[in-house]
Amino acid sequence: MPAITSLCVFCGSRPGGDPRYIESARTLGRLLAESGVRLVFGGGRAGMMGALADAALGAGGAVTGVIPGHLMRAEHGHTGVDELLVVETMHARKQKMFEISDAFAVLPGGIGTLDETFEIVTWKQLALHDKPVVIVDVGGYWRGFNGLIAQMTEDGFCAPATRRLYAVADGPEAVLPTIARLPAPALPDAPGRL
Repeated sequence: MPAITSLCVFCGSRPGGDPRYIESARTLGRLLAESGVRLVFGGGRAGMMGALADAALGAGGAVTGVIPGHLMRAEHGHTGVDELLVVETMHARKQKMFEISDAFAVLPGGIGTLDETFEIVTWKQLALHDKPVVIVDVGGYWRGFNGLIAQMTEDGFCAPATRRLYAVADGPEAVLPTIARLPAPALPDAPGRL
C-alpha cells in the first residue's frame, strides 16, 4: 500500500466510560502528526473527537474537521484546527470526509460512529471505493460489531467476503502499520455515485 497522506477517524463526541478510549484517541492523534498524516475528523471539540484533534495539533500535525452547521454548538465545533469545513447535512459531512481522506480508522463511539462505520464499509462493498478501513478494537470494544457481521454472514445476509472489507487493529499504534500491509486500492473512487 502506498503511504497515505490523510486519515479519516470516526469516533465518539463523548469520552466514553473507559479511560483507554480517550487515551487511544490521544495516541492516534499524536501518531498521525508524527507520521505526517493529516487527520480528518468530525470537527467536534468534545469527547474523543476533541482529544484526537488536540493531540494531533499538540504534536504539530495538520487537522481538518468537517461538521454540519446544526452541530457546531452541540458538538462544540473545534475552531482551533487548521481547517474547519462547515457543511449542510450529515450526509454531506460523510461524503466530504470520504473525498478528502485516503483511508479510515474507527475508534470507539456511539450510534453516530456506528452509522459512519457501516456507511463507509457499505460504500466499499458496493465498489464505490477501495480505501482501507481499520476498526481499532480498543479493549474489545468492537467485538460486538465483528460478531454482528459474523451473524449476518451465517444467516445469509452477507457474503463471507464482507469480513474482508475492513481490517482490525488492537490499538492505535497498529493503525498505520495495518494500513501499510493492506493492498493498494484496486478501484478508482466514484464519489459521484455516493
